[in-house]
Amino acid sequence: MSSQDERFQAAAPDPDPAASSTDDGMTWWYRWLCRIAGVIGGVSCAFAGLWNCVTINPLNIAAGVWMMLNAFVLFLCEAPFCCQFIEFANAVSARADKLRPWQKAAFYCGMAVFPVMLSLTLTTLFGNAIAFATGVLYGLSALGKKGDAISYARIHQQQKQMDEEKLTGALEGQA
Repeated sequence: MSSQDERFQAAAPDPDPAASSTDDGMTWWYRWLCRIAGVIGGVSCAFAGLWNCVTINPLNIAAGVWMMLNAFVLFLCEAPFCCQFIEFANAVSARADKLRPWQKAAFYCGMAVFPVMLSLTLTTLFGNAIAFATGVLYGLSALGKKGDAISYARIHQQQKQMDEEKLTGALEGQA
């Protein structure tokens, strides 16, 4: 094998996606929802960023360039097949897939807030809304699954018994 083939195999994502999906606890449909939201967020950032650059205000131009950079990063992390002409796209995507959901949430939300702080306009707000929503979706997945009613009732019953034991122990101590 040539060195170029070895680099390609090293940069290729993990062939067993089931192994990485068990680490973060996300279901397959929620993972796809996050990916689709990331791609749509990238598209909205790209169009709004381009529209934002058509002005003479330098802060709007800076926010527009940052939004187009956000779109590129979202495409690179969430849909690397859109960036096939970039040599390192698969390596970046594989590294982004190894991040925990809360890390992706912080990164995507921070990326989306910065252009809004630069130039607070409707274009930057609406352009970054879906990219921010992608970060929120990843943040919600970091919180974990909701518990079932049976385990919640069991915990509540145990806590109630402990409170009753403390109360009876306090009353016996006074007598």
